[in-house]
Amino acid sequence: MDETAELIPIKFDKMMQSRSYTCLVLGTEEKKFAIYTDPSSGKAMQMYLAETEKPRPYTHDLMSKIFRGLDIKVKQVVINDLQDTVYYARLFLEQQIGDLLHIVEIDARPSDCITLAFLHKAPVYCTRNVIEKIIPYEE
Repeated sequence: MDETAELIPIKFDKMMQSRSYTCLVLGTEEKKFAIYTDPSSGKAMQMYLAETEKPRPYTHDLMSKIFRGLDIKVKQVVINDLQDTVYYARLFLEQQIGDLLHIVEIDARPSDCITLAFLHKAPVYCTRNVIEKIIPYEE
């Protein structure tokens, strides 16, 4: 990711679910945008948001337990690119080992990153470049 990119904090607004897709609405006070993902990702996100009890651990639960076991923190999520209608994101993880602080940047789907951000109460950002390219979401 471009280290000089300006990061804009974004907030979760709402989620809409249909049989064929999930629409996740995010944005700033001035500009909202929609990210579409598959229904199963949307269902998982809804369960985490509603803190619904799950009969078995989901993939994000497994990842969270691994993070906890290795003392890894979800530092932040950055939506860093938009090509056509596809958004790209980076997940930033942090691990302190002795005096060394390791920060790892991982390419991942925005829906997975945002779900992990919900679970770990981590901030979500969007680059200024992406904010300028998005088509605003209309109610």
